[in-house]
Amino acid sequence: MAHNRGVVYVGAGKVEVQAIPFPKLETPNKKRIEHGVILKVVSTNICGSDQHMVRGRTTAQSGLVLGHEITGEVLEIGRDVETLRVGDLVSVPFNVACGRCRTCKEQDTGVCLSVNPSRAGGAYGYVDMGGWIGGQAEYVMVPYADFNLLKFPDRDRAMEKIRDLTCLSDILPTGYHGAVTAGVGPGSTVYVAGAGPVGLAAAASARLLGAAVTIVGDVNPVRLAHARSVGFETVDLSQDASVGDLIAAILGTPEVDCAIDCVGFEARGHGHDGSQVEAPATVLNSLMEITRAAGKIGIPGLYVTDDPGAVDAAAKRGSLSIRLGLGWAKSHSFHTGQTPVMKYNRALMQAILWDRIDIASIVGVQVISLDAAPSGYGEFDAGVPKKFVIDPHGMLR
Repeated sequence: MAHNRGVVYVGAGKVEVQAIPFPKLETPNKKRIEHGVILKVVSTNICGSDQHMVRGRTTAQSGLVLGHEITGEVLEIGRDVETLRVGDLVSVPFNVACGRCRTCKEQDTGVCLSVNPSRAGGAYGYVDMGGWIGGQAEYVMVPYADFNLLKFPDRDRAMEKIRDLTCLSDILPTGYHGAVTAGVGPGSTVYVAGAGPVGLAAAASARLLGAAVTIVGDVNPVRLAHARSVGFETVDLSQDASVGDLIAAILGTPEVDCAIDCVGFEARGHGHDGSQVEAPATVLNSLMEITRAAGKIGIPGLYVTDDPGAVDAAAKRGSLSIRLGLGWAKSHSFHTGQTPVMKYNRALMQAILWDRIDIASIVGVQVISLDAAPSGYGEFDAGVPKKFVIDPHGMLR
């Protein structure tokens, strides 16, 4: 049982499946713990956030084991674990959280104060997030297991829905968080920037929350076609027209009630001449233009403090040319930061189990083997309308 393999970041543009150590019940600084479990990974997903690292757009170092979207089977438990048993099937929030600090007690698990010596917030397999080993692997360790893990109530029923339930570790709660913080409710008009998996999860969440109409914008025609095929309105941002004009063609007005940024810091400019030119503030500025006065903007899209590949010196430090004056004048509310997955995942699990949301079809889940992970990264980076789910042990087939 001592063998393990995982997806390892080698350098800009390259990942490899390599032999990695079998997990131990210990912290990244090698301190023994008894509140953790070792999981046999059932499914683990490739995320757009991983792509930022693989493109070389963060300070991630070679050798990092990737993967923060994990669903697994409990293989081994520490002595202090009380609510879990070997064989339980569980969803792992991408946030590593202690459950003991002030922010965890207030459900702000995305900024736990205890699991990362460098800053608030921890995550598996991610740069500057505490050194926790990633879960794009055969086996992984999860600390503070009683607090962190969401146990599925019925294993057989969960396996029938596993392609949907695998989305509970990140993208579905993240999209839902974006919709909630944007103020989506019954009858809302909603604009989602970005037709990738998180954007589609946000659109699906807006529909679950009762939005009257949800519009998804992107420059990728294949992703836009997929968004239309699952029932959303779309706008093609490669056209030579303002976002407001494109929205007005659908709604009869250039403004929406709620807007969600699912693109983040690698945003591209709009229009035929600018669609391939990086403009990291373009999404946030456009959302302020098209969100009604006193509206809200949810920002689950990732923004980083250090971006070595940025277009200018300011952006390298995470400083963007945001039209804050426009947002201030319109009394906008902005909500940023990592999603506190545990705030939403139990309710969203029930929505999946009771057929209230078909998230796997909406985000285009495609199951691949662990060995196919590097090609999955390449296809995802090329913009295919798919959410790649890695099946390390062949349990999903």
